[in-house]
Amino acid sequence: MHKPLTAVALAIAVSLSLSACQSSSDSQATSATQVQNAIQTYSAETFFDTVSLTGSSFNKDGSKLLISSDETGIYNLFEVNPKTGERTQLTQSQDSTYSVGYFPNDDRILFTRDNGGNELYHLFVRNLDGTVTDLTPGEKTRASFAGFSKDGNTLFVLTNERDPKFMDLYKYDSKTFAKELVYKNELGFNVAAISPDGRFVALNKTHSNRDSDFYLLDTLKRIAKPTILSRHEEPAQYNAWSFSVDGKSLYYATNAKGEFRQLWRYDLDSGEHSLALADDWDISFMRFSESGRYQVSGVNADASTKVSIIDTATNKQLTLPSNVPKGTLSGVEFSKDEKSMSFYLSSDTSPRNLYVWEIGADNAKRLTSSLSKEINENDLVESQIVRFKSFDGLTIPGVLYKPKQASATNKVPALIWVHGGPGGQSRTGYSAMQQHLVNHGYAIFAVNNRGSSGYGKTFFHLDDKKHGEDDLQDIVFGKKHLQTLDWVDADKIGIMGGSYGGYMTAAALAFEPEEFEVGINIFGVTNWVRTLTSIPPWWESFKKSLYDEMGDPATDEQRHRRISPLFHAHNITKPLLVVQGANDPRVLQVESDELVAAVKANGVPVEYVLFDDEGHGFSKRANRITASNAYVSFLDKYLKGTE
Repeated sequence: MHKPLTAVALAIAVSLSLSACQSSSDSQATSATQVQNAIQTYSAETFFDTVSLTGSSFNKDGSKLLISSDETGIYNLFEVNPKTGERTQLTQSQDSTYSVGYFPNDDRILFTRDNGGNELYHLFVRNLDGTVTDLTPGEKTRASFAGFSKDGNTLFVLTNERDPKFMDLYKYDSKTFAKELVYKNELGFNVAAISPDGRFVALNKTHSNRDSDFYLLDTLKRIAKPTILSRHEEPAQYNAWSFSVDGKSLYYATNAKGEFRQLWRYDLDSGEHSLALADDWDISFMRFSESGRYQVSGVNADASTKVSIIDTATNKQLTLPSNVPKGTLSGVEFSKDEKSMSFYLSSDTSPRNLYVWEIGADNAKRLTSSLSKEINENDLVESQIVRFKSFDGLTIPGVLYKPKQASATNKVPALIWVHGGPGGQSRTGYSAMQQHLVNHGYAIFAVNNRGSSGYGKTFFHLDDKKHGEDDLQDIVFGKKHLQTLDWVDADKIGIMGGSYGGYMTAAALAFEPEEFEVGINIFGVTNWVRTLTSIPPWWESFKKSLYDEMGDPATDEQRHRRISPLFHAHNITKPLLVVQGANDPRVLQVESDELVAAVKANGVPVEYVLFDDEGHGFSKRANRITASNAYVSFLDKYLKGTE
């Protein structure tokens, strides 16, 4: 039995206890300060000194790789020596230029670019002497590449030159560029694939955001009429993807058999349908090497891409060499002789780097170092997948980035990030913009609200005609989840996003004005009444699907006014930053102009960054730096309160 303490002994005990607590508190504070001081913060200029790479293709003899790189500040074409990594710049454009690939039989190059972000892409040829030919001229023409014939003598091109609303299919002679109309698209089909010999064309037709079909067109028939191959009773998505290398089969994707998208094969001779590939998540893509020896497929597994490479001769998966670090594979391409493979590798803390591997060799060669030399990768943050319950008990996933400075004794402000769409998905992977914010002490929770893709068709359709309502509540409950974390400052949580995410940001400030302390709206819709009647003409084939999800402006104007932040901007009381591209064809500049004016009229702090040479997304490095600096400066002033 313990003896009772005397008054003096009790006082000594209390004093010792308080000293111990104080010592522990001081120790924790010191530890937090040490961690914070050990982490170097970097400027936006340093983060965007990181090089972004896209596209990779071998030339006919495998001696060159073609990529697009923004190392000069904007995407241009570069040739890479796969043995040495030496790069040669091929274009000097002031507009982002993206590689399509080499011609099959020589080293001429196909590439595409638009004008200042207007999304009117043309298809160009860089000839052997360095001159450039625009295959698809026209001030209002929009074009895209549809493939080469097996022998390389014909290239197929889609353009809307006849009718701005629809993309017709043309074939061009690879040498003379003489063209011929193959398919006059008057019914709103979308060309999905062309058989290797050019005879068959696979077409997709969207009926609604739940239902679509695919068709086969035989161009050798005197009266060419598409034949439906996907008859079904219950609404489901059926979309043709590609023909087999031998041209005997057509691969298509469908969610008719379950929650997730599977890959099926249609035999052109027998008419039989058979399962080709399935997983517990959506199949994202599948393609073959030149002869079909290697099959590359991807699965959207919980916001990350899981890639498999199968040797069809052995039906075994290729194992990459041990010197290739862990990460996400993308852009897998094979040389024409199938002896070499190029691929990109990336992670949350590392942007895409280009590798080349002589298949079977002990090591793969890394050809690029994309992360700025000034950045220590250990200062960057890996994400984690987090789930929480929303207002109605539905489980909502998200991608969470915890700053290394954050702890229970050093709580940090946080941001809910909302992806674009509607129907997009926040995914793992490197983002200079997000890492810049996290590096400067802002937690980011990229919430995949109901209506996001990648989690099954039921989840995807839960927000149909409920935008700015049920999906907004998911965002609010994402904020409430952040408030349960002991390392988050519960009183300093903002919201930001681009495109549809920008809309959700403005909606949150207008319809839930007390929930978030600040908002950053990046080219977001503010007036659905106007936006849904001013979509680009080339979206015609998808208009029905968009209306099924958002509502038809002819019948749903009242609801569109109800969910449009512009008409409720008088409710906005928290600081707002708006960023917009003047050439944006999807979200017109006037959307942002009017929101900024309305919020200013409330006497609320509002900042506006407008880029005269950008569209729906910022392709120029200088503009991305300006935008990222604006985010941090705005948040430091109005959320963190340190500026």
